[in-house]
Amino acid sequence: MKALMLSGGRGTRLRPLTYTGAKQLVPVVNKPILWYGIEQIVAAGITDIGIVISPETGDDIRATTGDGAQFGAKITYILQDSPDGLAHAVKIAQPFLGESPFLMYLGDNLIRDALSGFVSEFVERSLDALIMLKQVPNPTAFGVAVLNPEGRVTRLVEKPKEPPSDLALVGVYLFSPQIHQVIAQLQPSPRGELEITDAIQALVDTGGNVTAETLQGWWLDTGKKDDLLAANQIILDETLGHHIAGTVDDATQISGRVRIGKGTTVVNSTIRGPVVIGDNCRIENCFIGSYSSIANGVTMLDVEMDHSVVLEGAVIKELHQRIVDSLIGRRARLVHSPKRPKASRFMVGDDCVIELI
Repeated sequence: MKALMLSGGRGTRLRPLTYTGAKQLVPVVNKPILWYGIEQIVAAGITDIGIVISPETGDDIRATTGDGAQFGAKITYILQDSPDGLAHAVKIAQPFLGESPFLMYLGDNLIRDALSGFVSEFVERSLDALIMLKQVPNPTAFGVAVLNPEGRVTRLVEKPKEPPSDLALVGVYLFSPQIHQVIAQLQPSPRGELEITDAIQALVDTGGNVTAETLQGWWLDTGKKDDLLAANQIILDETLGHHIAGTVDDATQISGRVRIGKGTTVVNSTIRGPVVIGDNCRIENCFIGSYSSIANGVTMLDVEMDHSVVLEGAVIKELHQRIVDSLIGRRARLVHSPKRPKASRFMVGDDCVIELI
């Protein structure tokens, strides 16, 4: 069996971060979102992985993720020239997939459930498709599935105004090679894309053996800032251990589970975990509260922060308000200016959100 990960798209919901990088590389607990999916796929015994990339961010994903050796896998990169739908991504990946059954995983998703059980069920039952579902309170925002009493899929509806169920498609699927024949006959949807929901519905309509499993653990679509912060909080809660590799002075107070990377210096600060701080950071006269993740090479001086994510190389100095519920991009600078008259001075890019109190 092979795996196909989708890591294209424009990431419009995470702009401006995704103007300069792939949304799948935005870190959760200082690790790219994409890597969590790769690790889960490898843990399920699948090591031949194709990653669909876009022209805009493909080089970044390739350089960051490499050939798969660090995960115990072999990665093949597949260029999708334009974002023409999930089924189109499968179509252009057919030379890589060949006649192998495959697991398809959307690269900006995080799920708690292990994949190995789903893979075993798919193989043992000789299914044409197995889709993952999750009960959600707002099914109008997702593709939803309708099941018969035996758990087989009877109908899929994309973002329905009147949802026939509350079972959302998660973005993890298992397919037999039969899906290629269906996609070859597929017509673009009204929005001009080849939809994977249409392909699965065609499998159902032609008598394919299509079933579903409902996830028992959490599912996180990290496409928005608040979703990403929620993912950061959950994974900090579930995975973080206490480890101090950097230098911490005697005036600093650390409580709870805190991980501090090598080369990092912490001076006269209070850190209340769970918190992760990367390598080669400088933290001085700061309060860093729970559920914060600080990437490598960050400088923070005289700053108070809670429940936030700071990306690589950012500089934050001498702010007079606590930072909360924030996502701060790579190499961003937030500094206090002594100039008078006192005023706020900004250089703000497209799609930024700034809330001042």
